[in-house]
Amino acid sequence: MRFALRFTSKTLSILMLCGAFAASLALPPAAEAAPQKKSAKKAKKPVKKKTPAIDTKGEFVNFGQWKEVQQFVDEMVSKHGFQRSELEALLRQVNYVDSAVQLVKPAPPGKPKNWQAYSSRFIEPIRINAGVRFWDENRDALARAESLYGVPAEIIVGIIGVETIYGVDTGKFRTMDALTTLAFAYPLAPNRDARMAFFRSELESTLLYARQTGIDPLSLLGSYAGAVGMPQFMPGNILKYAVDFDGDGRIDLRNSASDAIGSVAAFLVGHGWRRDDPGPLVYTARVSPSRAWEKYINQGLEAKFRAEDLIADGVVTTSSLPSGMSYGLVDLQNGSEPTEYWVATNNFFTITQYNRSYFYAMSVVELGRAVKLSRRAP
Repeated sequence: MRFALRFTSKTLSILMLCGAFAASLALPPAAEAAPQKKSAKKAKKPVKKKTPAIDTKGEFVNFGQWKEVQQFVDEMVSKHGFQRSELEALLRQVNYVDSAVQLVKPAPPGKPKNWQAYSSRFIEPIRINAGVRFWDENRDALARAESLYGVPAEIIVGIIGVETIYGVDTGKFRTMDALTTLAFAYPLAPNRDARMAFFRSELESTLLYARQTGIDPLSLLGSYAGAVGMPQFMPGNILKYAVDFDGDGRIDLRNSASDAIGSVAAFLVGHGWRRDDPGPLVYTARVSPSRAWEKYINQGLEAKFRAEDLIADGVVTTSSLPSGMSYGLVDLQNGSEPTEYWVATNNFFTITQYNRSYFYAMSVVELGRAVKLSRRAP
């Protein structure tokens, strides 16, 4: 696929992804320091380098002239009845955001996964305390969502906490900028065509959502990948799963905690959450040296193995597994430290449909549990 790209020199140097850490200088102990003359100049303190800010604004590149964008406009006109002149005028206000392109690239290979390092970003006092406040302020909505959908309040609290610290950080990228950039200028990758098709679909959903709700599509702000609001829903998921849980006649995931709570629960149910599954979502496990259990690792994001088979192949849990259910074996790697193993249920794997990662789902479980325990503390 060819693009008529016209990048300015600004585009080529928009973003440095790696943070710059301040260098620290160690002064010798006072007792060992050489005597200084009175006239000697004082040692200069090291200058802290500022971490470069991520450019969320981007720059104008006239998307309307791109062949693929013109084809998209044609589809929106014929398929959904949009006015061509209005869409073209809108696209003239959309920017190319190179930082979104850089951020969507996968991490460099070779760096070992580390569950403890990952989880420490989410299971920490600031987020836990914010979760307690969020739960206390929205206890009625959480209780209603748990009753209606069968999703425990702690799981909903865990997801919203991991996603945006309960609405504190919902993202500063204009959704139209991020999605248009990724839909038509996704970086080179083996799955590039599939990812571009996905973001084009999300751009389509953004325009439909804006038209349905009467909002300016350029007013939507979110992540570099186009996720919006407290629960960071992609626009397509807003159309499918978002609910007006506060009953005010509109869906507002940016400002209504109740709508966010109900929508998270509806999303999980829509992806297979089972209200009647007994017991916890995960069980701590040990694995035998025989390694017969390895065949259960990396077998997809679903629970599909019998407890008897896992046990027969050397997987031992610290508590009994409920009968009549299916399970999966989850490995949480810890870099050079021993890997943690867990036996996971269907509902655990349902959380991975929100973000396709064991680390993510376990962070949701652990954060929700930590908030729940903190609310009980005196």
